This record gives sequence, structure tokens and C-alpha cells, in this order.
Amino acid sequence: MDLQSQGVRIGYARVSTHEQNLDLQLDALRKAHCTEIYQEKMSGKSAKRPELEYMLKALRARDTLVVWRLDRLGRNASDLIQISTVLAERGINLESLTEQMDTSTAMGKLWFNHCAIMAQFERDVMRERTMAGLASARARGRKGGRKPALTPDQVREVDALLADPRFTVVDVAKRYGVSRATIYNRHRARSSVGGKDVESS
Repeated sequence: MDLQSQGVRIGYARVSTHEQNLDLQLDALRKAHCTEIYQEKMSGKSAKRPELEYMLKALRARDTLVVWRLDRLGRNASDLIQISTVLAERGINLESLTEQMDTSTAMGKLWFNHCAIMAQFERDVMRERTMAGLASARARGRKGGRKPALTPDQVREVDALLADPRFTVVDVAKRYGVSRATIYNRHRARSSVGGKDVESS
């Protein structure tokens, strides 16, 4: 089998938040016989990774994308799974030197499928927890967000105290252990509706 039919090995290196030097990654990728290495000089927290885009466009079927470690390729598990899926659909292998994972092998594909399943499982669990939390809040009479700083009874007491010139906003805030902003917001909300009692936190 000639080199063209085998494809080429292309490396991708990216700095991390804690490590801004690419030497370790570059040395490992060269040792892994990468004929070309794309170097990203920005943190993965940045949404724009131009070198990654250039590399993905340059890769062809039967090529192998080599990274020093999987977290150099994706910002998070979902990002990694998405990129890996695109590579698989295009017939491009993915190899990680640190994790010793190679999707051109049966074990590598099994490992990748396991990661994909776990990532989906984590997303489903998070979604279920969010939905359960919202349902619990609705059952308690709240539509979501933070728990009100003042109960309905306390709100009525605050209104009565604010109507008494002997008490200041600072006095009322200290009495109920809330911030002055909470009392001011309550006062503005009540004033905006002509003194009508409204719920506010």
C-alpha cells in the first residue's frame, strides 16, 4: 500500500490555560511522524480556533489527526465528541498519544463509542435534573429563579414600616437581613402601581 492510499499524519497542538508553551506537544507529535503540525496559540476557552478550522479543511479521507492529548482538540466533552464524529464521517482517523487511543483500530472505536455514550448520558442527567428542579419550583408556587428574599407576610410588614417616617430603608433592611436594594426594589415596585400590593423579591 503506497503512502497516498494510507493517508498522512497531521498533528494539532494547542496551548492550555496553565501551559503556554507548545514544545512538549510539538516534540511528541514530531516523534509520532506527523508530516505537518497546526499550532493554536490561544486558549480553548476562545470560541475561535482558526488553525483547527484550517486543519479540518486540509484533512482528507484515510488521513490521521494526531493530538498529544484529547483535551487539546476539544474545549469540553461535547465539543470533542462533535469534532470526532465529523472526522469519523469523513473517514479520518483520530489518534491521541497520551490516552493511546486510535480510532483506526477496533479497540479505539470501542473507546470512542463509550465516550460518546457517557457524554450523552451526562447531558441527559443534567437535563433531567434541570426539569425536576423547575417542576419542584412550580409545585412551590415559583416559576423559576431565586427564592424570594421576603415572604408575603414580610412584604406586608415592610410596606407598613416604610410608611412610618421613623423607619429608614437601612433600618428595614437590617431588620429582615436583606440588602437595601431589595427594599428599594420593593418600594419602587409598590409605588409604580399606586401603592397596590405586589410580589417582589
